[in-house]
Amino acid sequence: MIPADFLPPALGPRRTFALVAGVERYDISHHWNLRGPARDALRFARWLTGPAEVPPGNVRLLLSPLDAPDALDWPDTPAMAALRTAHRPATEENVKAVLLDELPQCDGDLLWIFWAGHGYLGPRQELMLPCADARRGQIRHLNLDSALRWWRTDLVKPRRFPLQAALVDSCRVDAPRDARWNFGTTDYGGGSSVPGRRQFRLYASREGEAAQNDAERGAGRFTEALLGELGQRSVRESVSGLPGAALSIHRAFQELRERGEGWQLPQFLVDRDWDACSFLDDDLPGPRLPRAVRLDQPAWDGLGELFEGRELPRCAHEAYAWAFKAAGCTTPVRGGLPGDSLLEVVQDLDERQGGHGGMPLAVPFVRFLADRAAAAGDADWAARLRDWVHATRERLGLPAVPPPPPAPRRAVVHVRLEAPPDGGPGHLARMWLHGERAEHIWESEGAPVRLDVVREELVRQLALIGGAPADGGAAGRRTYGAVDRIEFHVPYELLDADFDQWPVPRGPAGRPRALGVLHQVVVRCPQERTDTRAEWHTSWRWLCAQGGRHRDAVRVVEDPGVTDALGMELAEGPAPACVLAHTTAAPHAGLLEAVLEGGVPVAVWRRGGGVPVPALLDLLAPAGPDGRPDPGALDVLALPARVREVRRAAASAASAAASAASAAASAAASAPDAPAGAVRAARQLPSGGDQLVLLWDDPDEMPGLRSLA
Repeated sequence: MIPADFLPPALGPRRTFALVAGVERYDISHHWNLRGPARDALRFARWLTGPAEVPPGNVRLLLSPLDAPDALDWPDTPAMAALRTAHRPATEENVKAVLLDELPQCDGDLLWIFWAGHGYLGPRQELMLPCADARRGQIRHLNLDSALRWWRTDLVKPRRFPLQAALVDSCRVDAPRDARWNFGTTDYGGGSSVPGRRQFRLYASREGEAAQNDAERGAGRFTEALLGELGQRSVRESVSGLPGAALSIHRAFQELRERGEGWQLPQFLVDRDWDACSFLDDDLPGPRLPRAVRLDQPAWDGLGELFEGRELPRCAHEAYAWAFKAAGCTTPVRGGLPGDSLLEVVQDLDERQGGHGGMPLAVPFVRFLADRAAAAGDADWAARLRDWVHATRERLGLPAVPPPPPAPRRAVVHVRLEAPPDGGPGHLARMWLHGERAEHIWESEGAPVRLDVVREELVRQLALIGGAPADGGAAGRRTYGAVDRIEFHVPYELLDADFDQWPVPRGPAGRPRALGVLHQVVVRCPQERTDTRAEWHTSWRWLCAQGGRHRDAVRVVEDPGVTDALGMELAEGPAPACVLAHTTAAPHAGLLEAVLEGGVPVAVWRRGGGVPVPALLDLLAPAGPDGRPDPGALDVLALPARVREVRRAAASAASAAASAASAAASAAASAPDAPAGAVRAARQLPSGGDQLVLLWDDPDEMPGLRSLA
């Protein structure tokens, strides 16, 4: 606690003023939207005008919620009713008006600044808090560091506001360096510093960390802890007890971190309290929870040898996520891998420590890699990884590592079609079956065949695979069970073909079902990626490192975006890894060429062209906090299964529509004097149906590019 005589004698509710801001909706993109900051701002305002008894006229409330402001849960008090009427949007103009014009003219002892929303660190490590009217060309924001410097100067009358507290529930991650995100330079200047002004800053996270938000409950974890500490305290009690409250919050998050249940850590600026007394993170009082051991030098030496020359394997993200689960920890807020190499990933895991069971996170990570390496046939590396796990456990006295989940078993049929060398009709064809091993199952043997012949042979092979006996059975073929996916490796001209609509007879009556309803069906065109192989592989590796989800992984391309330069734009970086086409023109009219030139491994479009209705994002992506489809939440690696779900839903809808149309036609035909036109109209079925095409070029699964000729 701060001694009472430290406080200005007149400090009380009427001499306390506040800027309270909560930003959920951003003009720049709905990807930025998040749920919770507006509710946090309301709850802080409720504390100010409730237990702290600050007059509502002293509080400037800025809100930009996802929903209409009236949809928020406003506390039923006269003070909050006044703020409900007086609040303004959290735009840059309003923020500057409040912080640099209105509040400096007030005569007070204490200024509160509470901000909930996004936060980024600029090149000089200044905290930039984007406003609701942030746009790509100019991300309007509050430069909190510059504003606090301004408030220490004589531009605020010297005897006013000797105490200033900034409480920020936001991330403190580096601002994107991409030229598309223009934060510009914001500096409010200032006059001469005024001695005796004290500022206290408490951030929800340290530099480089993301702050955790509970979207389901609509609350930031930091704000939840802060309000719990403030409780029913008065203004004077809250000010004098703020350093102690901050220490308590810090301790609570430190314990979450040590138990592996949270990774953000609230931070005090320059680790000073009101009176410039230091309390460093490592000097916090109270008992400390037992921590997992760190890797020793022999462990690092062994990893250096094991990882030398190794790229990030495809399973690296899955291994990273499983390591937290195996150690009893929560996963970090930010998705994706923390580095571009195996050693960087392990360094991140080792710095985070592990769970309360004492298991370093790096050990289950390596165990996962060992199991997947064995499943992939790399027995030597798998054995060396397992030896490292065993030796490290023995040397550090670690508990047993639970077995990782087995790799998913998939049976994939690859159908390769190639134009004959002489340019004649038909196609050369070959089929492989990939499961636990690869097996060549059929070939046209150098003779071009029609597509209907390929279809008939594929149907026959699917029946054989589905009914194959176990090893050693009469047919001598290995049992794979149902085929999960069929991948058509085709010439560029066939990418838009209707392979997913090929009929497959099913059941006793041989009822035809679309191939794309029964199986995941994708098209591939790796032979057209010779010139962009590096971009293609880089984009796929990046996508796998993100676990299939990233806000930049998906790009929606509309007609104006299909230009001669689109391919070069797509090739500029690893993202996007997936293109969703909302174009009216046929895909061969520039779009597919740009996708292949840009090294983009995944694309979805409507067969024959035409904007899909509903839009592809509505069909494929889950809803974000604002109820709109969120491309950042779309698991691109799961698109084959998701597209099949869409095809099945379309088939069910078409079947239901056909039944309804048939019933209507029968009713119209049986009606007396029914016009012939009415009967024909009743028999018409809805056109279109499911016409999605999925390009899926996975460079890790290639049956070979040797010419079939």
